[in-house]
Amino acid sequence: MAKKGNRVQVILECTEHKQSGVAGTSRYITTKNRKNTPDRMEIKKFNPILKRYTLHKEIK
Repeated sequence: MAKKGNRVQVILECTEHKQSGVAGTSRYITTKNRKNTPDRMEIKKFNPILKRYTLHKEIK
């Protein structure tokens, strides 16, 4: 039987990209432990389209 884990895959999307008006999106896929971080993640990641580090938030 497969082990049920607390790790889930989440998608992080750039928050500044939508307001900039530039075409495309910046998204990252990562994993998180549901038990340790129950709320949505917020991480500064590199946005290759805007060419700078921006805040990426977890989407559902």
